[in-house]
Amino acid sequence: MIFSTTKLQMPARDQALKGREDVMRVDNQHAVKNATIKPPFPDGHEQIVFGLGCFWGAERKFWQQPGVYTTAVGYAAGYTPNPTYEEVCSGLTGHNEVVLVVFDPKETSLEKLLKVFWESHNPTQGMRQGNDRGTQYRSGIYYFNEAQRELAEQTKAAYQAALNEKNIGEITTEILPASEFYYAETYHQQYLHKNPGGYCGLGGTGVCYADDF
Repeated sequence: MIFSTTKLQMPARDQALKGREDVMRVDNQHAVKNATIKPPFPDGHEQIVFGLGCFWGAERKFWQQPGVYTTAVGYAAGYTPNPTYEEVCSGLTGHNEVVLVVFDPKETSLEKLLKVFWESHNPTQGMRQGNDRGTQYRSGIYYFNEAQRELAEQTKAAYQAALNEKNIGEITTEILPASEFYYAETYHQQYLHKNPGGYCGLGGTGVCYADDF
């Protein structure tokens, strides 16, 4: 994961690996929270999917947040059905390494989670995060409804204004409707809980989104 040789350009759909019909089998129990990682989720809870580099560290950021019911890592925003980790790393699936976040809007807000998203990585780096290079490390927000899309765009504009004050650069984050979420292999789920000394290349810009939460 550290020294990826993945391509830096998205493949065309007709270039993508064919994948398979068989769904990845994964343990359904979250290793940190007393919750499942697959639906059904409790009534009234919402979902959002984030891509912000290596999904090991990204998932830990979100399972630590108050009001988050469960998290899972997986692959999304590409073409190949039911991909493996090795296939995603080839650059020939179009998928991003992402985190599914399920939260209770009575206990937290999407804006608070977006604050964590913006501040936990550098959203100006295109197809990489730090030393992690490849299409699966791109910044992305994948929404489930129009209200989520609008808030994602609003917070993007607010964070861009904050970055402009520091002359850091233009945000490259893609904001797209949530597509099929393919669960990653069990050993990737809550990886940094299972492997406390494991690699985490997550690093922000040092610029705060807001201080009024």
